[in-house]
Amino acid sequence: MPLDGNADGRSRRGVLKAAVALGSASALSACLDRTSNDPVPTGDPAAKPARQHAWREYVRHDDHGNTQLPSHQILLYLSLDSDGPPSADDRDALAATLDALDRAYAWSHEGLLHSIAYSPAYFDRFDTPLPDGIDLPEPTALSPFESPTLDRQDAVLHLASDRADALLEADRALRGEREAANGVSVPTLPLTVDSRRTGFVGAGLPANHQDAAGIPDSEPVPEASPLFMGFKAGFRGNQATEDYVTIESGPFAGGTTKAIANLRQRLDDWYEEQSHEERVMEMFSPGYAEQGLVEGIGDNLGADSKIDQFVDDLESDARAYGRVGHAQKAARANRDDDGNVRLLRRHFESTDDIGSEQKVASLHFPSLQRRITAFEEVRRAMNGTDLTEVTPAIRQRVNNGILEYIFVRRRGYFLVPPRRHRAFPTPRPA
Repeated sequence: MPLDGNADGRSRRGVLKAAVALGSASALSACLDRTSNDPVPTGDPAAKPARQHAWREYVRHDDHGNTQLPSHQILLYLSLDSDGPPSADDRDALAATLDALDRAYAWSHEGLLHSIAYSPAYFDRFDTPLPDGIDLPEPTALSPFESPTLDRQDAVLHLASDRADALLEADRALRGEREAANGVSVPTLPLTVDSRRTGFVGAGLPANHQDAAGIPDSEPVPEASPLFMGFKAGFRGNQATEDYVTIESGPFAGGTTKAIANLRQRLDDWYEEQSHEERVMEMFSPGYAEQGLVEGIGDNLGADSKIDQFVDDLESDARAYGRVGHAQKAARANRDDDGNVRLLRRHFESTDDIGSEQKVASLHFPSLQRRITAFEEVRRAMNGTDLTEVTPAIRQRVNNGILEYIFVRRRGYFLVPPRRHRAFPTPRPA
């Protein structure tokens, strides 16, 4: 993957994304050559929020108040090398590493946002179970047509920044390939990196990286789109708040749960066979297309897609149009009895093909919620299996939202502790 490029913005974005994906010393050097001369802001550990998942206040927002996630992101899936629970020395070592990151970078999109989360397999190392009320089951397939590889590593460390140089420097220090990050000595993680997965999100980045398997050679991804499928997502009114997804009581109060899936995308038919109107039907609902509600990538929707108004139309849409929308299917399970949205989604694109040199269009899909069960219920509603009985035009994948174009490859479940318990927590920390 060459790291040369012209000086225009599109080439620069390509260089930065490629550098993050490669993660090497030469990639960091190329990245540093092309990033701003402005220093990366350093951090104050005492100023960090008590919640690891407190990101919204510390990132950019668009004109409508929608969160704009950091452009560059890395997921490090981590495993302990020994059997049984981690030792006190292990805990001290991890705390020292994470504390060093806090000193090295400001908690912001201009510095580094990060969180570490732990799997059911990690907590199985202990004789004591998790407290009642902590919903952290083993990951599983959630539809009759998927067979994902299940991520059962001990932990996952999520790193995110608008500064590709900061992200890559921190990543290399954590993996023992560099002694310092942003001028601060960072001890190597006391875990083995089992899998390193990278990604990006934001206007221009998907368009600049659409030369990947799964996307037509015609390069149809709009320059303005933050995602490969050509539409905005994560409208503020359609996202749970950080308060809502936060565990309220017990030793993990201030934490949350995290589901992370990786979905391969095959978008040839999405772009080559479907018109913009048909894509709107399958992404949102047929009613959106009929009323002309979505212009371009959907920026005109503002802070709320108002998908709730179309949930009750599912069966009538199925009969009238022979298709239903992804968003209207998911929304029927993504509201509690008081109308609050249950999931906080923080998804980003990738061209990683894990374990291969091939570039493949895929989506990393982290979702935060108080209970993993909430994620599973929304995912099963998205399957739309019940709608195949309404009309023969709708099949399990065809005309059934966007299921024809996405394929779940991996899924894992994790508990994100509050900051005070982030270093190798026991199931019932004091």
